[in-house]
Amino acid sequence: MRERPSSRLLVVDPEGRLLLFKFVHLAGALEGQQFWATPGGGLDPGESYEAAACREMFEETGIRIDHPGPEIAQRAVIFTLVDGEEVSADERYFLVRVGSAAISAMHWTELERAAIAAQRWWRRDELAATADQVFPEDIVEMLTRAGVW
Repeated sequence: MRERPSSRLLVVDPEGRLLLFKFVHLAGALEGQQFWATPGGGLDPGESYEAAACREMFEETGIRIDHPGPEIAQRAVIFTLVDGEEVSADERYFLVRVGSAAISAMHWTELERAAIAAQRWWRRDELAATADQVFPEDIVEMLTRAGVW
């Protein structure tokens, strides 16, 4: 099984809300699945977790950052990619505080455009109460431990 190191972004706006994307898979190995998840993705060859976090932040939100902020969590998880490949992911979670809730999808890949159906800024109580699938499952606790909520 291929290892897939990745940087995940816990993007928090001035109101203390967390940005999540809703992924809806209409075809491929994940057809029928839908869930909310943080921005972020796999590292490019030779890329550090911090550099990948900065790149992913720009690609997925349109916001340029020089440093991703503190790494507040790490998780190891096995999951299936859109193409059906099963990977072992080493996910690092970075806390990124932004000055505005304005984001752009201008730099999304075709795959992101096909899979991301919505974006939403969540308050703690909304996220804790949702019946929707959210990844990582312990995201509320993760942000609480980090002192964000």
